[in-house]
Amino acid sequence: MVRYIGRRLLQMIPVFIGATLLIYLMVFALPGDPIQALGGDRGLSPAVADQIRSQFNLDKPLIVQYLLFLKGIFTFDLGNSFSGQPIFDVVARAFPVTIKLALMALVIEAVLGVGIGFIAGLRKGGIFDGTVLLVSLVVIAVPTFVIGFVLQFFIGVKAGWLPPTVGGDVSLKSLLMPAIVLGAVSFAYVLRLTRTSVAENLSADYVRTATAKGLSRGRVVNVHVLRNSLIPVITFLGADLGALMGGAIVTEGIFNIAGVGGTLYQAIIRGEPSTVVTFVTILVVVYIIANLLVDLLYAVLDPRIRYA
Repeated sequence: MVRYIGRRLLQMIPVFIGATLLIYLMVFALPGDPIQALGGDRGLSPAVADQIRSQFNLDKPLIVQYLLFLKGIFTFDLGNSFSGQPIFDVVARAFPVTIKLALMALVIEAVLGVGIGFIAGLRKGGIFDGTVLLVSLVVIAVPTFVIGFVLQFFIGVKAGWLPPTVGGDVSLKSLLMPAIVLGAVSFAYVLRLTRTSVAENLSADYVRTATAKGLSRGRVVNVHVLRNSLIPVITFLGADLGALMGGAIVTEGIFNIAGVGGTLYQAIIRGEPSTVVTFVTILVVVYIIANLLVDLLYAVLDPRIRYA
């Protein structure tokens, strides 16, 4: 197990370098000059623009800028953003909010998606199964911002059950509705994936063998069918954690959440490579760690999997 984890950690190195370098190059490929944009309509004088470029190392070759960025990552010194704020302070404010939001969305989609999908798979072809498939298809078809505005109006404004916006209040209650909106589409996919996996495993040979051996229906379903059906679901959930954090721009905008999505969007608009790549680097690390945990969970769900 330790050797396996060590190998996976070594695999992170080229992924980390490749992802950060690609994002760095893409940021610089954006049209416009972010330095001149700092001056607004009047622009900046050439002397001031050159001074700012020197301050942010933008006067150096691109590869040198990237190497300096990597040095800043490993020394925890990335300097300041164009607005004058330390980049790590920006990260420290934005990421805890989005992590909490993404984890809440992940729990909602995992618990409800697996639970409802499991029941639908056991009752394949019935009224409940058909209703679940129809509702999940509607959730997938409706854009996230539409779901967000509808819930915000009826649950937040009309009913008053939950706060319609978050703002500076990042309590679990205020984040509940944004978490439901953020995880709505993933919930539908988890539901359908669980339902299909359970329905297929119910007709598998090992289920018939376990039943023939005299095992109770409950043990066959809850131990054998459920554990094997969760393997593809766990794979999806592991990859979805990073996707939820990176894809929260719309949800955070609707509910006025000062998280990763809005901060990253503003950094892209302003053309701040260090800020953008720092945020993306953390998201890459989240993806890698989530996939590592998924691989380790495989051995828990399926006893046949062993890591030498």
